[in-house]
Amino acid sequence: MKNNLILKVVSAIVVVGSSTAWANKSVDSVPGEFIVKVKDSQAFSHLSKLGESRWVSKKNNIALVKRSAPELQSYSLETLNSDPSIEYAEPNYIYTRQQAPNDPEYGKLWGLANFGQKDSGGASGIDGVDVDAERAWDIQTGNQDLVIAVIDTGVDYTLDDLKENIWTNEAEANGQAGVDDDGNGYIDDIHGYDFANNDADPKDDHGHGSHVSGTIAAKGNDGHGLVGVAWNAKIMGVKFLSAAGSGSLEGAIKAIDYATTMGAKIMNNSWGGGGYSKALEEAIQRSSDAGALFVAAAGNSSQNNDAQPTYPATYDVPNVISVAAIDNKGELARFSCYGKTTVDVAAPGVNILSSTPGGYKSWSGTSMATPHVAGVAALLLSNEPTLTAPEVIDRLKRTAKPLAGLRNKVASSGAVNAYFALTNQEAPADPNDPGNWQKVDFSIETTHPYKDKAKESWTIKVDGAKRIAIHFERFETEKSYDKVTVTGSSKGEVDVMSGDNSEIYSAIIEGDTAVLTFESDDSVNGWGFKVDHIAFE
Repeated sequence: MKNNLILKVVSAIVVVGSSTAWANKSVDSVPGEFIVKVKDSQAFSHLSKLGESRWVSKKNNIALVKRSAPELQSYSLETLNSDPSIEYAEPNYIYTRQQAPNDPEYGKLWGLANFGQKDSGGASGIDGVDVDAERAWDIQTGNQDLVIAVIDTGVDYTLDDLKENIWTNEAEANGQAGVDDDGNGYIDDIHGYDFANNDADPKDDHGHGSHVSGTIAAKGNDGHGLVGVAWNAKIMGVKFLSAAGSGSLEGAIKAIDYATTMGAKIMNNSWGGGGYSKALEEAIQRSSDAGALFVAAAGNSSQNNDAQPTYPATYDVPNVISVAAIDNKGELARFSCYGKTTVDVAAPGVNILSSTPGGYKSWSGTSMATPHVAGVAALLLSNEPTLTAPEVIDRLKRTAKPLAGLRNKVASSGAVNAYFALTNQEAPADPNDPGNWQKVDFSIETTHPYKDKAKESWTIKVDGAKRIAIHFERFETEKSYDKVTVTGSSKGEVDVMSGDNSEIYSAIIEGDTAVLTFESDDSVNGWGFKVDHIAFE
């Protein structure tokens, strides 16, 4: 089989190093190329008058049109969308991966079992901040009949950690070479397909897809290498990202449709980018109609997806679950996107060790968090195969382990937990979450909006408290420039807050006293902030 790369137009690998692609300052697309949906298949012949054309999904009337003359994208879109034979037209967006490599130190799999060990970056963890895999494995380790499609840069199906859990298309493997034995439109697709290079070899030529696959289903209990979350499940390689880690909307649509046709029960999507695409949303809807779960990385641009959607994670399709990343202390990763309504759960995503064609490497990103969730979903579906995708999402959210750092950051306020998902139990409250402490009303606020070069300080005291935290009902300042600093009597500065932090607690202050200081510059004046209570214990 041939090596293939990550698709640049429709897929972006979700790694910390690629987070700049998620800044949404501009939306990349293939120059001169457009994805169009014609009103019926007979209208396809008309497209040749509008530019070079080819089918993306004939069954669904989706085609690609390449305009021959250089022209503004806005003009091309206006021309195409005004054509009576076209239902809609949109740019052929470019997507990139979601993982950011760091120093490839050999580390432990803290995402599966965190007992306080240091990660590959040298940061000590907190016991129990993991997906609780060890207790879950006493119940379920995965099912060989359950297939997870890794829609990515491909999968190195020759790696020792992966080769026993690679999906095989038996009709093609036992059929005649050069013949489409199963009639799915693709010849010799034995372990999947490569839509980046348009051939039947989905072998990974980047590393990202293999890294993701190792976290999901590296073979376990075999005395070798690593172990995945669902170490007895099967991985289908569906490549649409190139060796450079990028791919097109066209490739993404074909990849999702292929995984749907071939019966993947779960799709792992550690990529993103581009703007809203109706064609991509429709492809995901087709996967939903077929009963598949679509697990998507929330993105690495540190943005609030409620305000600035990240695709495909933010599509409002019933089978989509969006995943943020946490570090080994249970804090939202500095790069991770978040969203109180648009991001569902979090999972380990900082300094995650897994398999690549070049050996074991430790990477960070929502790309690394997403396969943890896909793996937990695989355990759940192996144990309860009749669950629907929306039921799986509900279970994962309802049984997520609450973490103070995720309150108001993800819909579940927690990180996915395999044991509680399998036993259908709600996880206990986080003892370090001020939201679970006693509270006393306390009012502090700036003027609204605040003034240039403001500097104000307030002292807060709750007599007899061992720890306190300040709750901001509303917090809106110019990010990075106008700041609130919180200091404690014993440890000095404990928190610096800026930007949009409404309905959130400050960091925990040891002792009963804190000083809150607000400073602004002389440019943008935000609404300011309002404190409404203090939590204490």
